[in-house]
Amino acid sequence: MATLDVRPRLIDALSVLRDRVDAARFPLPLRGAARARRNRAELLAQLDDYVIPRLRSPQAPLLAVIGGSTGAGKSTLVNSLVGRRISAAGVLRPTTRTPVLVCHPDDLHWFAGPRVLPQLARVWVPEQDDGGESEYAAGDGLGRGDYGVHGVGGVAPGGARGAAGGQGVRVAHGSRTAHGPGPRREEQERGEQGAAYGYGYAVGGREAGVGAGGDGYGTEDGAAYDGVGGGSGVGLGGGPGAGAAGSGGEPGLLTVRIETDRALPSGLALLDAPDIDSLVARNRELAAELICAADVWVLVTTAARYADAVPWHLLRTAKEYDVTLVTVLDRVPHQIATDISGRYAELLQRAGLGHVPRFTIPELPESAGGGSGLLPATAVAALRDWLERHAQDPVARAAAADRTAAGVIASLRSRLPALAGAAAAQHAAALRLAGRVEEAYERAAERVRQEVAAGEVLSGDARAHWRDHGLDGHSDELLDALTHGLTSLLTCAVEEADERAAEAWRRDPAAAEVSLSSAAGAGGRLGVIVRRWRRCLEELAEEETREARAGQAGERAGSVEPEESAALLATALLGGRRARTAGENLADLLGAQTALRLCERGARLLATYVERALDGERERRLAPLDQLTVPLDQQAELIAALSVLQREKQEEPAKRKQKQKRNEDERQRAMEKEEVSG
Repeated sequence: MATLDVRPRLIDALSVLRDRVDAARFPLPLRGAARARRNRAELLAQLDDYVIPRLRSPQAPLLAVIGGSTGAGKSTLVNSLVGRRISAAGVLRPTTRTPVLVCHPDDLHWFAGPRVLPQLARVWVPEQDDGGESEYAAGDGLGRGDYGVHGVGGVAPGGARGAAGGQGVRVAHGSRTAHGPGPRREEQERGEQGAAYGYGYAVGGREAGVGAGGDGYGTEDGAAYDGVGGGSGVGLGGGPGAGAAGSGGEPGLLTVRIETDRALPSGLALLDAPDIDSLVARNRELAAELICAADVWVLVTTAARYADAVPWHLLRTAKEYDVTLVTVLDRVPHQIATDISGRYAELLQRAGLGHVPRFTIPELPESAGGGSGLLPATAVAALRDWLERHAQDPVARAAAADRTAAGVIASLRSRLPALAGAAAAQHAAALRLAGRVEEAYERAAERVRQEVAAGEVLSGDARAHWRDHGLDGHSDELLDALTHGLTSLLTCAVEEADERAAEAWRRDPAAAEVSLSSAAGAGGRLGVIVRRWRRCLEELAEEETREARAGQAGERAGSVEPEESAALLATALLGGRRARTAGENLADLLGAQTALRLCERGARLLATYVERALDGERERRLAPLDQLTVPLDQQAELIAALSVLQREKQEEPAKRKQKQKRNEDERQRAMEKEEVSG
């Protein structure tokens, strides 16, 4: 096990790596993309919820997350370790919908803010004593039992003092989390969103809370439930509570309920997580996120389910990351306790987890706990002693936290390259799909060039107007026909390119969830660009005609009109082999040199506008792909961030020795100076 030496540069390197992971995207449905998205989310959860907070606060309490399968007895175990009912336990599955964190009152500040689990809003239940007011009471006489939902949408503090509750306090909060009951003045003024006032009152000894601003959170018999903003809730202790609709309510805001109890030693916090195999997908995801925030994983399974696939997947993950792990084999019948415990130990040994501490809890009747629903203290004494020893012994506590953090960092050596490989595959697929579109539009541009050279635009009405042009035909009608013909040619080329690109995308699995942008309105957009080209062509012809008049270069330069020059130029450019005489007529009007220069400038202008028209349509088709944000350099940035982190890790021992040597030298010099002065 490596001992983690905390240094600012190491934290900085981890923060940069975290940002690179956060920026990575895997939108295309490639093989392995779903796994990459899960790995990215898991890695972010570990870095945000555990590794970086732990490195920044090495003195923070040890957080032990109690996780396991449905019905494993996690909540009963937490309640028994604390010595009172903290988390709801029962036959209804899933019982634990909202995670519950319990800590010593002196440690509350470590979990009040977003240091860990920043994505979860806090639901407060202050310390429960036999009498008197809560030490966290605040506002106009809020007494024992006041609580609130802090986070996006508002706060609904409730409370009771005698027969009627006092007014709740206004609690400021950040975007998703808030500080605890009885906030200090600076905490009240801090926060991005204002919280609503709430009022508490007692009904038959039970408290209820009403809060505007979209509470919709309830707790029943001590268990908090996720609610919907502006919905109804259940008051603390089972009393009814109504959540008034509010503009700030957010559906499905995830919460963690925080309780304090002096029965737990300072330096230890327990978190009862939802079931890892819950039928509710969000519960499973939340359970995995909570486990990622743990210093110690306490995996609870039962005699009936200890060989199930889901907990073993969790165990293998724990081994891969080299985390501090404890297993609890719960509800083991006395008659087969030795046999079951031995089999479980053998399975752990085969998996390379034989060193993991194991605790066995026998199956006991409900009456064994004195009717409280708790296990006897003797049943959980060994586990409690292990947790307390690791929380209170500085060496053991540092070893448990350092092992988990160092294990996660060490796992980056294999996880980051896999993530970078998936990023490279995404970028390659995006380039491939874009290449199909670009190839189709390159062929469209070639088709336009060929058909213009063949004189296809000079057909139909345009050809008829050209024939009539020498017989006092109107130049503007010829220009109109040529403009329409070029628009039609571009439209047909774009449609063909779209069909070709769409067919290529249909054959590519990477495009299964993305489609080309709609071609609706392409004809209109192309017509606008062609008309702009015509105006520029007319301006160009007018300029050259004016110069020809000034120099009298042609036979009839003095009498020629700019419209005539523009019509002949457009015909020469778009008529191809069918309009050889257009260039000759233009030379007769303006002079050979002027006509040649005009045709060259006109050809460049035509190429520019054709390219602009096709490029614009191509970019429109690629817009859905561009919006997927597959960064060009995300693979390189991930690898670079990992390299910097590894370099910092490798240099840490040498830097630590250098610092120790400098300190020793300074002490030696100080001692020598004292001896001389003495």
